Amino acid sequence: MKIIACGSVPTIIASNAYFTGRVTQNPIIETEAPARLRATSVSFEPGARTHWHTHPLGQTLYVVSGAGLVQSSGGPIREIRAGDTVWFEPGEKHWHGAGPKTAMTHIAMQEALNGSPVDWLEPVSDEQYGG
Repeated sequence: MKIIACGSVPTIIASNAYFTGRVTQNPIIETEAPARLRATSVSFEPGARTHWHTHPLGQTLYVVSGAGLVQSSGGPIREIRAGDTVWFEPGEKHWHGAGPKTAMTHIAMQEALNGSPVDWLEPVSDEQYGG
């Protein structure tokens, strides 16, 4: 058993190499092989979002507070709210983030394949974000 005490893991200011706008990350768990689970609480200020990306084994988002947006490549932009769960298939190109005027926090859960839980791609343009 391992207990990770509240406050023992520092908050991360997310890199603009993978996010647009102000985003903070609070790591929850990153397991070691043979386990593969990684989970992080991610908070987006209004207008902030991820870049396009994929996950080799898929990703689950659980919205904790606020309202945000998600989109899979080629699909419509969808609104998500506190209490919603979103599942992205392995390899599904997508982005997610806050709404234009609302903050949003979700727990992002994914598994790592060969040590990598995500493949980052290009930024989501303002035009794409605006629909």
